[in-house]
Amino acid sequence: MGSMIDLDAYFARIGYSGPREPTLAVLRDLHRLHPAAVPFEAIDCLLDRGVDISPAAVDAKLIHGRRGGYCFEQNSLFQRALDALGFRTEGLAGRVRWNQPPDAPVQPRTHMVLRVTVDGRDWMVDVGFGGCVLTAPLVFAPGEVQATDHDRYRLTPVGAELRLEVEREAGWIPAYDLSMVPCVTRDYEMANWFTSTHPTSHFRANLLAGRTTDEARYGLLFNRFTVRPKGGRPTHEILDADGIERTLREVFGLAVEPSWRPVIERAAAAPPP
Repeated sequence: MGSMIDLDAYFARIGYSGPREPTLAVLRDLHRLHPAAVPFEAIDCLLDRGVDISPAAVDAKLIHGRRGGYCFEQNSLFQRALDALGFRTEGLAGRVRWNQPPDAPVQPRTHMVLRVTVDGRDWMVDVGFGGCVLTAPLVFAPGEVQATDHDRYRLTPVGAELRLEVEREAGWIPAYDLSMVPCVTRDYEMANWFTSTHPTSHFRANLLAGRTTDEARYGLLFNRFTVRPKGGRPTHEILDADGIERTLREVFGLAVEPSWRPVIERAAAAPPP
């Protein structure tokens, strides 16, 4: 993204103390640590605050404020950290298909993804996709099944794009369709404006949070709390308002503000899935 970042502060935020060089090993370490430390959440959209994706705002929120964020915040922060280390990066954009029926209308490109080149090979990097976020970079190898600590993925050609699919209990599920045409900052500003303000945006109606550690994936959608242990079967729990607030604090590491309570209470009143 072309803007400076306080690497010491960022590394302290994600708990990284290793080498500072543009190697695949470093990329893998950072990609594993970031989703465990910086939760996925979009609470500001529900509070009509908007989402500022300028570098200063992202750093103030995700690093110093110890909040989470969604893809434009997460991946732009990660990209600036990688750039500062000397990695070669490009921003891409995808059309989200997660949790959508096959005949759903085509969505705009509102998901940010990174292409990172290491030793002449291109890797797909994404630390901002909620409940099935990558925990390791994937090589751009269409058709090849690639295993990470939590899930198996594959990239399937769909026209001129690549569809990221994740394997779950029901089989292979589409996550998003990725365009390989590089984006500029203005592309993300426009997409972020739509995502954070448009009345049809998923983030304008749903309380959600995600965090992935070495041990498990944790997800909250409205009042439904899901834990997917690594190598184990998922569990689900319906929470009341106090339970949601406690989970946001204790599992996702968020300092819940009093202004969030009406949003939490609405989520607690959601009908069972």
